[in-house]
Amino acid sequence: MMLRTTDRSSFSMSEFLRDAGGCAVIDGGLATELEANGADLNDPLWSAKCLIHSPELIRKVHLDYLKAGANIITSASYQATIRGFESRGYSREESEGLLRKSVEIACEARDIFQKQYAKVPYSGGENKGTSKRRPILVAASVGSYGAYLADGSEYSGDYGKAITLEILKDFHRRRVQVLAEAGADLIAFETTPNKIETQAYAELLEEDNINVAAWFSFNSKDGVNVVSGDSLTDCASIADSCKKVVAIGINCTPPRYIHNLILSIKKVTDKPILIYPNSGESYDGERKEWVASTGVSDEDFVTYVNKWRDAGASLIGGCCRTSPRTIKAISRVLNKSDV
Repeated sequence: MMLRTTDRSSFSMSEFLRDAGGCAVIDGGLATELEANGADLNDPLWSAKCLIHSPELIRKVHLDYLKAGANIITSASYQATIRGFESRGYSREESEGLLRKSVEIACEARDIFQKQYAKVPYSGGENKGTSKRRPILVAASVGSYGAYLADGSEYSGDYGKAITLEILKDFHRRRVQVLAEAGADLIAFETTPNKIETQAYAELLEEDNINVAAWFSFNSKDGVNVVSGDSLTDCASIADSCKKVVAIGINCTPPRYIHNLILSIKKVTDKPILIYPNSGESYDGERKEWVASTGVSDEDFVTYVNKWRDAGASLIGGCCRTSPRTIKAISRVLNKSDV
């Protein structure tokens, strides 16, 4: 499923979910899966480094997630910013080209998958056993300003007093325009750490030259607020007030916090709720590494899935340190199938 018009702001998540059988599966961690496939991401560009040096590896990971049962794949643009590429010597035109490339690779992976499996009956949800092809979306990932800084502030939301609403809008504006025009079905504003950036995204979506639907997902380290300490319900309310926002939820947060966070979001929105937690491990922003001892197994992770769905989540996947194995297990639970 992909809208073939320039204006993608009228995308209906409700229709997509109906086609998917009521619940949809989001893919898992991209950067950590790229590393598992041999990529060296010890770089401020992180996963975006592969857009330059190994785009075929990104395509492979997208395909791995589609084969595992994902309905939604997210582009390798989380860490891809015009300013970040320019700091590495790329021109403005080249930087925008790399942003477009992230969406094109994801769309290519979808096309390859759909051609390869065009005759395979769809086994998901209400459409189980029919010949209907699995609906698949490409979401263009937009990481926070803190992700660009690569200093761990995406996990604290502390940008300093000098960072204003207008600075954040100026930072993200052209990036969002390019990703929207590249053919993504929607924009995924991910790991949003604070209220000011939530407001910046919402105001950008209201601008006349940005015509695309979006989802907002926040991260939390206490199961109550977003990581900056700002109120989750305040942030979700801002997202809910924006007509172009088609889903609201949580990502890159330990699984043990998700249930209560879903209930908090439900208090302020009737829009679909999405959740894609990390594996439960914590990230050390100073050392730039994951603390592996705190994680949960794939088996433990998926034991939460029915609870999350019953609480109100209708789009479920994984974030950092989850893999195609995780997504395959989630798909089996949601679709009661043998993907």
